Amino acid sequence: MTKTAKLAFQDGTIYTGTAFGAHGEVQGEVCFNTSMTGYQEILTDPSYRGQMVTMTYPQIGNYGVNAEDVESHKPHLAGFIVRERSRLVSNFRADGALDDYLARYGVVGLEGIDTRALVRRIRIHGAMNGVLSTIDLDDVSLVSKARACPGLLGRDLVREVIPDKPIAWNEPLSPWTKLKEEIPQKVTVDAPHVVALDYGLKWNIARHLFSLGCRVTILPGTATADEVLAQKPDGVFLSNGPGDPEPLHYAQDCIRNLLGKKPIFGICLGHQLLALACGAKTYKLKFGHRGANQPVWNHDTKKVEITTQNHGFAVAPENLPPELEVTHKNLNDETVEGLRHKTHPAFSVQYHPEASAGPHDSHYLFEQFRAML
Repeated sequence: MTKTAKLAFQDGTIYTGTAFGAHGEVQGEVCFNTSMTGYQEILTDPSYRGQMVTMTYPQIGNYGVNAEDVESHKPHLAGFIVRERSRLVSNFRADGALDDYLARYGVVGLEGIDTRALVRRIRIHGAMNGVLSTIDLDDVSLVSKARACPGLLGRDLVREVIPDKPIAWNEPLSPWTKLKEEIPQKVTVDAPHVVALDYGLKWNIARHLFSLGCRVTILPGTATADEVLAQKPDGVFLSNGPGDPEPLHYAQDCIRNLLGKKPIFGICLGHQLLALACGAKTYKLKFGHRGANQPVWNHDTKKVEITTQNHGFAVAPENLPPELEVTHKNLNDETVEGLRHKTHPAFSVQYHPEASAGPHDSHYLFEQFRAML
């Protein structure tokens, strides 16, 4: 039995389709992801907190879901929007269907709308807040709620997704992941120790570090520099995470007090926080970068990497402090994709080298960090 659902934008646009997954009402910034696959990783990526994700690929769900391909313990996004949900699950690794998975975790889904028109509207007018509902189908009411949605600017969403206590990580990469050089996945007590500051950490990052022979301790992103150093790390990793980096003053202070004391590697939000800690500025992109085919130019190697990205904010290039140098740039819009500190052992990238776009174009970044420890 089908149930009608409506998506209302703050500009008054209404999309009417069919509900799947959970029923209810959710709000958030509506964004889009251009990946053909990887929807389960997208669903469980904490960086999507406060957002509703639209998939541009026309049919989603054909390979189902499984217990291995997750980036956290549950989905974090507010809503999931597709052109067509596949009714057939066809993959030998699948242990469930997308519809049931969303229902289990309370994620409202919408299908049957013109996702091309939705994406075009966002690309032209920029990111917009919206309300997705299966219980309130009144257009005027929904638009009013969308206009009252707080959005992402100035909000601390990290506190909503971080763990409440330290975690000793001991899970390696999946055997389906093939590294260029297989490193024994047995970590000894005298192995290099990495403290990963969790602002919304994707688990595959921790798996990479562990599979490179590191002991990995995950600390909440609210940890102080003293709490990090008390763990006696050989290096510090700054994770991805949701929302606006500027309100996260506690994270910036921690990073500022760690610079020069331990090697630092940051990804996505961690990249932005490292930049802010050094005196740079960030800004909100018109509609963000979310997909698995973003071309990035590596200034050192003079090669192009095909990367996975998920961010709505970026580091401003025009007022970088003199101690930072740009190492990577996006070939679509020339946004800053990588930074390196000129005097301290610290570097970062805006994209996700753990996400296997390319499929292995960016794994060298983990090896660089491993060599710095």
